[in-house]
Amino acid sequence: MEAHDIIIRPIITEKTMDGNTQKKYTFEVAKEATKIDVKRAVEAAFGVKVSKVNTLHVRGRLRRQGRYQGYTRSWKKAVVTLTEESRTIEFFESMV
Repeated sequence: MEAHDIIIRPIITEKTMDGNTQKKYTFEVAKEATKIDVKRAVEAAFGVKVSKVNTLHVRGRLRRQGRYQGYTRSWKKAVVTLTEESRTIEFFESMV
């Protein structure tokens, strides 16, 4: 898989944007991607050095609309921490 197949989209919330000051960035990644795959993809896509990757599975939540109910899709989240000497990811700098 290529870097753009692994990294699906950045997660942009108030909580994840607070982590940007500590060089922590959050992405939605492919479900079958491992921590090593995510590390290589971020390094290739953004040209930075990754020190640590934390992943977690986000379960789909039950949603109702009237008498009908169903589950939202489940997905995988990755929190990527960069090294101290690494530069920041420019995409997130414009969001601040």
